[in-house]
Parts: sequence; C-alpha cells; structure tokens
Amino acid sequence: MKQAERREKLIRYLLDENPEYRDVEIPQEETGQRRLLRGLMNVRMPGAIDENFLRVQDEYLQEEAAAKGIVTIDDMAFNDEGLAVWKGDITRLRVDAIVNAANSGMTGCYVPNHTCIDNCIHTFAGVQLRYECSRIMEEQGYEESTGQAKITSAYNLPCRYVLHTVGPIVSGRVTAEDEDLLVSCYRS
Repeated sequence: MKQAERREKLIRYLLDENPEYRDVEIPQEETGQRRLLRGLMNVRMPGAIDENFLRVQDEYLQEEAAAKGIVTIDDMAFNDEGLAVWKGDITRLRVDAIVNAANSGMTGCYVPNHTCIDNCIHTFAGVQLRYECSRIMEEQGYEESTGQAKITSAYNLPCRYVLHTVGPIVSGRVTAEDEDLLVSCYRS
C-alpha cells in the first residue's frame, strides 16, 4: 500500500469513528489530506483503536519519519566535554529519549495542527501515545504536578522513550519558585 492510500484509509477511519465528522470531505491534494489527518489525530480522544488502523498508521508514520530523515548521535558534533546541542525537529532523533513539554493532563495538545512540541510528539508517535498517557493519568488519579515527569514508549518516533514533564507557566517576572520548578523538571 502506498502512502496516499494509507493516508486516505486513516482519514476515512477517523472520520467514520466520530459521527460529527461524517460530512467532512477529504481534500484531493496531498497537503490538504495531510493537514486533515493530523487535525483528526490531534482531536481524537484517548482510547483503544482497531488493530488494522494501528498497523496502517504505524506503516504510514514510520515511512513519514524516514522521509523527514532520521538523525543519530553520529550526526551530532560533540564538544570536548562530550556535550552536543541539537537544534531542529526532535521528532527526527534516534536517541534513547526525547523530552516533551507536556501539559498537566499529559495527553497532549488537542488543538488541530498546532505546532507546539507536545502536539508534534503526539502526532508523529501515533494515537497509542495519547492512550498510554491517559492510562497513566487515570491510574495516578490526578493531574501531573509542575516539575514532575513521566516516561512512555515512543511508538513511531525514532527514539525509544518520551519523557513528559510539566514546566512552570510564567506570567510576568520569573520568580525563585519558577526557577525551582524548572530545575525539578530537569531532575525528574
């Protein structure tokens, strides 16, 4: 199955899954289809999904990741202390873990096609990530505190894990408490 066929199959499944979307027309051009698929994935509530959908989604997302290009540790320049700084799309990194700037609900950004890292990570990992985060939060029984972190599988991202941490939301001047909470994010 080609990417265009996979994309259309995924869109049709997500449209059919929600009665509100059944009248939505699928754009003919690739860009419009990509935006629609991403938007539908962004607004889908966490939950189980058909194994056939997951198989097609995983094939689609893995091929998309390969097309974007995977970045490995060998592609990075390290300084004398053994540190490297990566500036770019972290959803391309084949590393042990990437860090997600998560919200306290931990289930990702629900704004269709929003460009925040939380939205990108949840989109390119696949719908399984949101479901896993939802189960973790349900088991925990309360929202994640600022400065804390959770770890999940990365699913269709090239990295192995995603570390989700809730950073402080700063309004106005940065306070000592804001600084302490940010330090806690890194430590967690």
